[in-house]
Amino acid sequence: MHRLAFVCLSFFLVSFSLAQDVKIELGPSEIGLNETFTIKVTLANDKIKSYDQFPEIPGFQKQGISQSSAMNIINGQMSSSNSIIQYYKPARKGQFTLGSFSVLINGESFSSPGKSITVGDASSNQGFGANSTDPFAEFFGRTDEEPEYVELDDDAFFAVSVDKKEIFAGEGFNLNIAFYMSEQNRAPFEFYEPGKQLDAILKKLKPNNAWEENFNITNIQPEIVDINGKRWMRHKVYEASFFPFSEGTIEIPTVPWEMIKYRIAKNPTFFGANRQEDFKTFYSAPQTITVKPLPPHPLKNEVSVGVFQLRENITNLEVETGQGFEYNFGISGVGNINSVSPPKRLTGTNLNTFDPNVRQQINQGYGRVSGIKEFNYYITINEAGNYELDDHFQWIYFDPVRAVYDTLMPQAKIVVSGESKVNQAISGQRLGGIYDKIDSESNQFSNEQYKYYFTTVINLLLLGAVALLAVLIIKKK
Repeated sequence: MHRLAFVCLSFFLVSFSLAQDVKIELGPSEIGLNETFTIKVTLANDKIKSYDQFPEIPGFQKQGISQSSAMNIINGQMSSSNSIIQYYKPARKGQFTLGSFSVLINGESFSSPGKSITVGDASSNQGFGANSTDPFAEFFGRTDEEPEYVELDDDAFFAVSVDKKEIFAGEGFNLNIAFYMSEQNRAPFEFYEPGKQLDAILKKLKPNNAWEENFNITNIQPEIVDINGKRWMRHKVYEASFFPFSEGTIEIPTVPWEMIKYRIAKNPTFFGANRQEDFKTFYSAPQTITVKPLPPHPLKNEVSVGVFQLRENITNLEVETGQGFEYNFGISGVGNINSVSPPKRLTGTNLNTFDPNVRQQINQGYGRVSGIKEFNYYITINEAGNYELDDHFQWIYFDPVRAVYDTLMPQAKIVVSGESKVNQAISGQRLGGIYDKIDSESNQFSNEQYKYYFTTVINLLLLGAVALLAVLIIKKK
């Protein structure tokens, strides 16, 4: 008897290992009204990482999905398989057709021709026969009864959170969308179409009158966070900073988030389906953000808002008159780096500049947007002397932490020596306009008598046209 069992088991394992990589198995053609029809997809030597919806069958209701896995070692060679089983319960007796269909498994499509299904009276005998039993049922943990599934209590929630409830116009706030599970949670969850759900949520959440700096989360990676002394696994699906353009109120509504929550078999077996797919919807709490106007200031609608510092870089501190040098006015800090404008150029003599080259770097991380924006000037000075650049450049901004306007001013001092180059600079300047044609145009007076003859001819032609029109009108009458 033991030898027979071993031979049967070996035959079963060898047959299993020789199966195709992906196999779609359909349930029987005839079932009772109290029985279930199944579609089973088996993937060999790999895990089922993703799959789409199974087809609908007219006259049947979907009863959930279960998963199972198996591993075999034969002659030192290991093989494995993963299966997904969709259950269908007939609603009534009759003849039904499951048409041809395809399912996506790990991003690849696999098709099945379908089949006809006949649903008859409720069956009282299932398995080998009315009085027979499966000799291997006890060995493999299989029974003729459908498994009973129970739902485990979960310790999880979904949240849309912001780091500030009150800000100034132009100041940034961080918005975070995440699913949380405590370390004590035992209920199994999986994400269900997170990209599709997120697109729908963002249409409701994103403020219209604000600049967005997206943190571009592409993979949902768990991280441990502490909330009120309790450790949670946070799964971020979206994070961004928003910078409102004007004062007002930003309302963030309640939004749903659906997760796959598995129900667990009450009496798990070795080869049976030990969990069943179900769904649970979580809801976030609403949020309100008040955007305050900036205090009165002549540049209220022009200044950047944030916490900034000045970073200078000068190639030369001592130069000759007329000698060019580079000056780098860098603004670094936390805020909307994209909105940073060039420093104000104060009027002054003997210092010449051109439009600056601009370079910026933006960093998103730790719940904020930071970076640097550099304005690189090329400067020449035509008179000798000592020059303090704070007399020529300044940058005004609003600091939301201190709630004050502040000014960044250079600390650099330039020592210029040599003869005056003012006259050379003036002669070298391009006057433009009509002065560019002085050397190429003739200096002879133009004869404008032709203008008189031209005007006379035009007037005669107009007079003739009027006379001709008068003659035509008289003849018509």
